[in-house]
Amino acid sequence: MNTDLLFQPFTYGLALGLFCTALALWRVLRLKMELSRFKQHLCDRIELESGAAKKNKEELENLRRESEQLRIRVASFNQMPEGRLQRDLEIYARAEKRMVVNVPGFAPAWENAKAAAQAELAEEDAGRSLPKRVFSKFFGASAPKETLPAPPTDS
Repeated sequence: MNTDLLFQPFTYGLALGLFCTALALWRVLRLKMELSRFKQHLCDRIELESGAAKKNKEELENLRRESEQLRIRVASFNQMPEGRLQRDLEIYARAEKRMVVNVPGFAPAWENAKAAAQAELAEEDAGRSLPKRVFSKFFGASAPKETLPAPPTDS
């Protein structure tokens, strides 16, 4: 009778049902393991990203503090006389560049004026300028007596 019981349709159905249940349980266990692995991966990623965000936030705060300190240093530097002179010189240099580029008739006149100013400075450095000649007469230093050259004319 035992052999007869194994070949009954109920036994076939029970075996098939147990096999499908085992496959389903195996699939559920695999999915649970995969889900726990994904959860761990997500936790690790969130931890890493929060660390990076915290580091970025600290770096941003440091840069803001440094920027504020530099702004204060620039403001204090601009309060000093030589700082103001350097700032004015920078402003004039930038304005000159813009004028040379933007105004067609300005460039030749500006270049002539700069050349004349350079020549005057060279003469002052050489001791041939009017103030140095006047002071040398009063204090007895011998300086060459030359007149100032006429400004160059371009025609």
